[in-house]
Amino acid sequence: MSPYVLLIILTSLLLGTSLTMLSNHWLMAWMGLEINTLAIIPLMTYPNHPRATESAIKYFLTQATASMMVMFSIIHNAWMTNQWTLSQISNHNACTLMTIALAIKLGLAPFHFWVPEVTQGIPLLSGMTLLTWQKIAPMSLLYQISPSLNMKILTTLAILSTLLGGWGGLNQTHLRKILAYSSIAHMGWMTIIITINPTMTLLNLIIYIMATLTLFFMLNLTSITKIKSITNLWNKATPMAIIIFLTLLSLGGLPPLTGFLPKWLILQELVANNNAIMAIFMALSALLNLFLYMRIIYATTLTMFPTSNNSKLQWFQTQTKPTTLIPTLTIISSLLLPLSPLFIILHY
Repeated sequence: MSPYVLLIILTSLLLGTSLTMLSNHWLMAWMGLEINTLAIIPLMTYPNHPRATESAIKYFLTQATASMMVMFSIIHNAWMTNQWTLSQISNHNACTLMTIALAIKLGLAPFHFWVPEVTQGIPLLSGMTLLTWQKIAPMSLLYQISPSLNMKILTTLAILSTLLGGWGGLNQTHLRKILAYSSIAHMGWMTIIITINPTMTLLNLIIYIMATLTLFFMLNLTSITKIKSITNLWNKATPMAIIIFLTLLSLGGLPPLTGFLPKWLILQELVANNNAIMAIFMALSALLNLFLYMRIIYATTLTMFPTSNNSKLQWFQTQTKPTTLIPTLTIISSLLLPLSPLFIILHY
């Protein structure tokens, strides 16, 4: 892809997300979502491949349907309340429809079916953009209208997302599909707390994005897309295997890694607000996700890919892909748990 075309696409992505995050008018926020959707389509279809084209069409149709529902919700709310302000969505029907539309955009269950299929058919870096950057704009809208949202609908969507995100990834062998189901589960964790404490949603989103970026950068660096291909990584590049090991455990929410922090605070907040049953469901669903990641860790560290070579160690090859962000992202996604008292103090 031409550098100038790539610059235009990335600028459009930044513009769309910024427009949605900073706007106070519903039409401007909707325009930002549309710019975001249209900007990522060329990234998904490059290089040109029938599978990538199919994924791009699936993504476009799904996002166009969600955008249509957003627009219908906006117009209905303006008709009933004569308000176009972003935070003023007081009509019950408009609020319900907006919640469903944003759930489709975020890939929350039961509207999650497009996420694994689209992620599987596109390149690694495009999948990384889809599962990280593309979540920011819809989540910012959900964050801003959270006081008006229906808690019962959000709780149902969140519990379904965490359960189906865990169950769906158990039988997968493709790493992109596993990370897609991981995204669905993490979106459920963010959604269940957004009406009680939106700050926890932002914390969870930031840590999830950092950990997912680390994993995708590592997979792109090693050109690995399947679990069976990752079995040779321990002998080929031990530091990369350790980074993947730590990041997966962090995504699973295992202490003493960074990923434990948002799950711990969310469960604590749910119990403090007399939602102990929901906290139990969320904690049990976290075990499903942890088992999902442990399968990859087992393949990474405890198995060896069959080889006819007598030497266990591979010849070192100079790496040409950029690795400058990986150490920083690894530290952020794995070693921030000691800062948890600071987050708690800032919260309270």
